[in-house]
Amino acid sequence: MSKPVIAVTGKNGQLGYELEQIASAYSGAFEFMFTDRSHLDIGNPSSIVDFFEKYKPAYFINCAAYTAVDKAETEQEAAYLVNAESVGLIAVQCHLHHCTLIHISTDYVFNGRGTEPYRTDAVTDPVNYYGYTKWKGEQLALANNEQTIIIRTSWVYSAHGNNFVKTMLRLMKDRAEIKVVSDQVGSPTYAADLANAILQMISSIEKGNLHYGIYHYSNEGVISWYEFASAIRDRSGFSCKVLPIPGSEYPTPAKRPSYSVMDKSSLQNDFGIHFIDWQKSLDRCLAALQ
Repeated sequence: MSKPVIAVTGKNGQLGYELEQIASAYSGAFEFMFTDRSHLDIGNPSSIVDFFEKYKPAYFINCAAYTAVDKAETEQEAAYLVNAESVGLIAVQCHLHHCTLIHISTDYVFNGRGTEPYRTDAVTDPVNYYGYTKWKGEQLALANNEQTIIIRTSWVYSAHGNNFVKTMLRLMKDRAEIKVVSDQVGSPTYAADLANAILQMISSIEKGNLHYGIYHYSNEGVISWYEFASAIRDRSGFSCKVLPIPGSEYPTPAKRPSYSVMDKSSLQNDFGIHFIDWQKSLDRCLAALQ
């Protein structure tokens, strides 16, 4: 009997890369197909239809996204196509092929004015266009395929790709001091941990643990960007001074939510996922980078 196929988009991104790193541990149970734009252009409807016809995946992990938060304010059409419209089309194909869709979303669907961790059913109210497109993508995915899991995550970093951790390491190497925003708080997510959690969820679904809907994932702990930067410096042995500044001193084209902490309890309750402390995961990423 043939093994269920797990298709993964965005293989060159942080999460797609980390999923590919651990796929061999699950190769006894699943066949994996990692795609980039040359193999599956999610901005092209016929490419999506052809892909499903040809490979008939049992699980479709959508890691592809338009992630340039500031550019999305002006490149609205491009952001909407990838983050919303294409997600709806993928969900339609998932429905037609009885495929479980696992779609990655973001803490940016919230306005950041909360004072306690956002539950999965909390009111969404994006403060920038990127967040709006991701919210629309969630809506379309859930409306078009009942076997859909949305995973909202935050502050994603990895040893691969562009992210806050690698930017800080680069700046700290070259500069005597840097300024980092201290009034935006959230929880970092090591992409390798999220990749593990997703494959654990799929394994659980294969055993008949059928749960769908919206979930939240990040590492454990709540910190500011300033605290995150300070931890990166301390663990990397740089002497660079890290200075805390308010977000108002570092204006960006897209507004950022000031509070991005999410309640992850439903993921633990439904799938038994355990969350790793952000400091332990940061240590593992820094070791991987060395």
